[in-house]
Amino acid sequence: MKKFVIILSMMALLLTTGCAKTETAGGEKTIRIAEQYGIAYAPVQIMKAQGLLEKNCPGIDISWEQMSNTAAIREAMVADRLDAGFMAIPPFLIGWDNGMDWKIATGLSSVPTGLVTKTSVSGLAELGENDRIALPQPGSVQHILLAMACDRDFGNPQKLDNNLLTLSHPDGMNALLSGSDVTAHFTSTPYLEKELSTEGFHQILSGNEAFGDEFSFIVGVTTKKLHDQNPQVYAAFNQSVAEAITFINDHPQEAAIILSEAYELPEAEVLAYLSAADTKYSTTVKGLQTFSDFMLKTGYLKKSYESPEAVVWEHTDYED
Repeated sequence: MKKFVIILSMMALLLTTGCAKTETAGGEKTIRIAEQYGIAYAPVQIMKAQGLLEKNCPGIDISWEQMSNTAAIREAMVADRLDAGFMAIPPFLIGWDNGMDWKIATGLSSVPTGLVTKTSVSGLAELGENDRIALPQPGSVQHILLAMACDRDFGNPQKLDNNLLTLSHPDGMNALLSGSDVTAHFTSTPYLEKELSTEGFHQILSGNEAFGDEFSFIVGVTTKKLHDQNPQVYAAFNQSVAEAITFINDHPQEAAIILSEAYELPEAEVLAYLSAADTKYSTTVKGLQTFSDFMLKTGYLKKSYESPEAVVWEHTDYED
């Protein structure tokens, strides 16, 4: 196991001597961040609600961009419209594999994820060529987890690739529950719980079962430009993520109050999601090597990194 440790005291020094007193190396204290919806992104909502970036970098100009999926985030970063975003490891690796100049800055969360289908279907082997499987997009973490399960069970990671249907989590849930052409939906909190609470549906595969262990569902990614040209803003970003995660872990009930407003959900429901056994918020990145090795072996990636420093920034805490 290789591990890079975040040294918060050094980051704090960067913040106090840099961002709070001077302009960044790039000349402007700005950051453009892509956000997505869901409990997996709860620390991002805490960052916004508590003004953590503003506290850690006074005078900073922040632009929050709501994005529907990682493909949109990748396109915006390529076009230099974003500096940071939150996504799963597989789509990050696909972007890196295609030459994107970005790296992982921090872990964010692990949340329950699973493949839900009709109770009449007892396992993957019963999904035929006419059964549609909804998930966010090809190359998503849900897609790669499904491929991992197919590789394990059938020796063919691409066995169900032709069954995939690209739908957002809300649309995928509605399509499954409405009895349309969608037979199964690979999703995560809170859509997973809503589907499992509906009569006639059950889970035939969990994310951890497919992966074989726990893994980071979402990580924080930044461009090389932000890291190199705006080091104080970059440090403030990571410090803010760490503080938001600590707040959720130490004060879940207070966090639930804040998040219930952001997500327009009852506080008790949000607290149940935050307290679920498979829900964890951490700056540590888990599963990077396992995802990379599998995706390279099965053709979802063309190349491998020689060392973790190629895909994670120097301070990032990771384990595999």
